[in-house]
Amino acid sequence: MCGRFSLTKEEAEIEKRFQAKFYTNDLVKRYNVAPSQLSLVMTDAQPEKLQLFKWGLIPSWAKDKSIGYKMINARSETVFEKPSFKKLIKQRRCLVIADSFYEWQPLGGKKKQAFRIGLKSWDLFAFAGLWDEWADKETGEIIPTFTILTTAANSLVSPIHDRMPVILEPEEEKRWLKKGINDQEILELLSPFPESEMMVYPVSEQVNSPANDNPGIIEPVS
Repeated sequence: MCGRFSLTKEEAEIEKRFQAKFYTNDLVKRYNVAPSQLSLVMTDAQPEKLQLFKWGLIPSWAKDKSIGYKMINARSETVFEKPSFKKLIKQRRCLVIADSFYEWQPLGGKKKQAFRIGLKSWDLFAFAGLWDEWADKETGEIIPTFTILTTAANSLVSPIHDRMPVILEPEEEKRWLKKGINDQEILELLSPFPESEMMVYPVSEQVNSPANDNPGIIEPVS
C-alpha cells in the first residue's frame, strides 16, 4: 500500500512540469502527506487545473464520509471489479502529484524501518489515482477526494514492501487523463515503475507520525 508521500517542490516548478495552473492559494511544501489530508491532483474533468483534494476516497453514493479512511488505495488488479472503483476507473481518473513516497520494512517484532522512495533525480512524478465528489447532506458541502492505485512492487521496493503505488511515466500521464480510452489501454498503464529509474534510502522515525511535517523527515539516516 501507499500510506505517506511528499510534495516539496515550488509552485512554479509544478506548473511547468505538468503544464497546468494552480486554482488554490493553500499549497505549502509537504514532507509527510497522510490520509485524510489535502493534496494536489489533476483530474480528467479539468486537466488544466491543479487542485487540492482530500486523500481517502469517499464514493458519491456513500452514506457516511468515514469510509474514506479505508479507501486510501485501490488495487490495480481488482479495480475493474470492486463496486467502489469500477465506474471511477472508466470515468474519473486523476494524477496525484508527488516527489517521493514512504514505505516501512519490518525488522522483527514491532520494529520497522521507514524508507523514502522516489526517482533517481528526485524530480516530480504522478501517481495514478481515482477521484470522486461526495455531498454532505447535513451541510451541503461538496468534498472532492482521491485514492491512489497500487501494483506489485518492483525489485527495488519489494525487499521493503510487496506493494507500491502506480507511478506513471511522463508520456503516460496524458493518456491516463484521456477520455474514452478502453479497459486494455488503462490496464497497460498500471504496471510497476522501472526500478532502474528509482532510488531509496532510510529515514528517521519522524515520518511515523502525521503530526511531523518538516524538512528533517526527508533527510537520510545511517
